[in-house]
This record gives sequence, C-alpha cells and structure tokens, in this order.
Amino acid sequence: MAWRSSGATNRDLIENLWRNNLIKSPTVKSAFLKVDRAHYAPSSAYKDSPQPIGHAATISAPHMHATAVENLLPFITPSEERPAPRVLDVGSGSGYLTHVMAELVGENGTVVGVEHIDALRELGEGNMKKSEEGRGFVERGRARFRTGDGRKGWVEPGEEGEGWDAIHVGASAARVHEEMLGQLKSPGRMFIPVDDEEGGRGQHVWCVDKDGEGRVSRRKLFGVRYVPLTDAPT
Repeated sequence: MAWRSSGATNRDLIENLWRNNLIKSPTVKSAFLKVDRAHYAPSSAYKDSPQPIGHAATISAPHMHATAVENLLPFITPSEERPAPRVLDVGSGSGYLTHVMAELVGENGTVVGVEHIDALRELGEGNMKKSEEGRGFVERGRARFRTGDGRKGWVEPGEEGEGWDAIHVGASAARVHEEMLGQLKSPGRMFIPVDDEEGGRGQHVWCVDKDGEGRVSRRKLFGVRYVPLTDAPT
C-alpha cells in the first residue's frame, strides 16, 4: 500500500489516499488536507510508511491514520447527539493524528493526547504549534497533551465522569484494558491494536463499540505491526 499512496506534497499524499479509497469521506479528506505531515514526520513526510520519532515510538503510516479516522468518524464529529465530541488519543506520539481529529471535533469539541513520557508529550505539542491553526487549538484547549499511563485511559482534571465519545490507541495493547473501556461513553467507539500472541508477535486492530445500553461488541479488522503500549522506558 505504501508505494501506491506516497506523494511529493501533502496534497499529493492525501489525493492518493483518496484515490485508493483509504480516505472515503470528504470530511476526512478536508481535515487531512489542513494538516501538513511535514510538521510531524522527521523526514520523507509524504511517504506512506511509518517512521521512528525517537523514544522507541513511531509516527504511523498515513494510510493507518486515515483508516483510524474513517472508523471513528461518526463519534468524533459534532452531531445533535454529541454536539461537543470528546476524543482520547492514547499514544499520541508526533501529535499528527491528534491534530487531524482536532480539525474534526468542531469548536466545542476536545481531543486529549496522552503519552507515557514527557519528551513525547512535548514533541506532539511542539509539532502542533508549528502551524497557526494548530497553535490556536492548543491555546484554546481544543487539543491538549498530557503525560500518563495510557493503559488506564485518562481522566482530565476538572472533567471527572465526562468520559470519551471515541478512543484511539496508537500502540499495541496486551488486551483491551478495562479501565480504558470503562471511560468509553455509551454509545462510544474505540480503535485499538491488540496483541494476539504473547510478546506482540501477532497483532490485530479491533473496533470496540459500546451501545447506548452499555453493551460492548468487538470486531477484528486487520493485522498490524505497532510498537507496544507499555511503561515509560527507564
């Protein structure tokens, strides 16, 4: 897939993802076009492949980010049911997807990116501030970056009990952690890569839905290879 969607510019990359049906919604396409991946990728910004960003972390390939947003779209865009979407981005890394989702949640929405070490939290926030629009999102609190154990989800101080309409997890979890699942609203959706075998030798992305009655259902989507969701390195 990487060789099909790479481009020479940000627009080329997004147009190729659109032509290859990896971006399906015009709303998603518009959001991606507003976020220059060059502010987030250390090199070859418009190549459709993952890249290391330091601290044993990566920025995922653009087609993976597109797939995540397409799956979460009904839960991260404003609607009559959820006029102010709340989104948690666990393992926010470079901050790229956090920024894209901040474009989608609307003026009253919130996206919180959580990282397990301060250096990555600072990286994501610093990257977002490279653009005027991203800097505005951070200053207004539409996008926020925090340090914590993402396996436990995140409770924003002063917003206890609010929960999350959508949770994106950008690293492979040993399982769907109950504490994180408990913070998902009813209804809500989680997009999470999970280890199928001990040691992360096999991984699949799961779409986990919670309906209005709190019932949880899970769909296995496809195989992936992510860095692990784990403790901060010592």
